[in-house]
Amino acid sequence: MFGKWIRACTRAAIGIFATIGLTLVLVTFSPVTSIYAKWLAGPWTDPEGPVLVVLGGASMEEGIIGENTYWRAVYALRAYRKSHFPLVILTGAQAVHDMRDFLTFQGVPAEAIKLEPRATTTRENALYVRQMLTIRVRPQDPDDQRLSHVIFRAKRVFARAGIEVIPSPIPDALKQGASWYGRWPAFVDEIVESLKIGYYAARGWI
Repeated sequence: MFGKWIRACTRAAIGIFATIGLTLVLVTFSPVTSIYAKWLAGPWTDPEGPVLVVLGGASMEEGIIGENTYWRAVYALRAYRKSHFPLVILTGAQAVHDMRDFLTFQGVPAEAIKLEPRATTTRENALYVRQMLTIRVRPQDPDDQRLSHVIFRAKRVFARAGIEVIPSPIPDALKQGASWYGRWPAFVDEIVESLKIGYYAARGWI
């Protein structure tokens, strides 16, 4: 009995270490992170429409934008310069004021920016933005509710909230995946995002 238990534990340990080794090789020496990032991002399009929605990320401290928020703000700025959206909605409890300061410093008119500073999750982003849009646009006119700057999970969350979206992903994971030393941070981010997708699906939010 004891011998069987030892053999079972040994086989399990071999399987675990083999899986870890295979994962190490795949992530470090193959483009698997970039492939998965492209699948999560979906089609890459130039953002259009009357409203640009930017989902805030983290802030390092007051007045300092976190890295993921910075890149979201940068790509939002590029989108604005290309299409000159009449309305830019910044949503998220942590970083909307810092993003607004960044965008206005770079020339986006302050009067074109509206803040939604309550949301702490992607679902709350969608629900609170929907409240802002129902005040501004006619619900029967779907073209007035087209949004930009959301990705796989966010796109489906906004759609569940009744808002048509045009996604404009940020190529952060793709850029990280271009070098072997950047693939592991990208891989960890993708694992976390996959868990979030599963959780949102289980809750019926996407």
